[in-house]
Amino acid sequence: MTSTKNTIKLHEAIAIILLNLPGRRASFDTIATEIEKRNLFPNRAGNIPLAKQIKLRSAIKSSRYLNTWFEIASNTEIRLI
Repeated sequence: MTSTKNTIKLHEAIAIILLNLPGRRASFDTIATEIEKRNLFPNRAGNIPLAKQIKLRSAIKSSRYLNTWFEIASNTEIRLI
């Protein structure tokens, strides 16, 4: 099996998905499904589900992307700023 490097970072993949959705907002599960469907971020380390990785990268207080790229829309959704 050949290992390839991701061509974009996870927060960029999240933004691509949100740019194509009404209101530029979606649930973590919806974003994860679309990222996997489009194969935008195929190589991930660890056993953390993609939806949880998305939440960690975009919606927790310590995230460097919260309030710069994303904002919390609800308990289960983020929005692209």
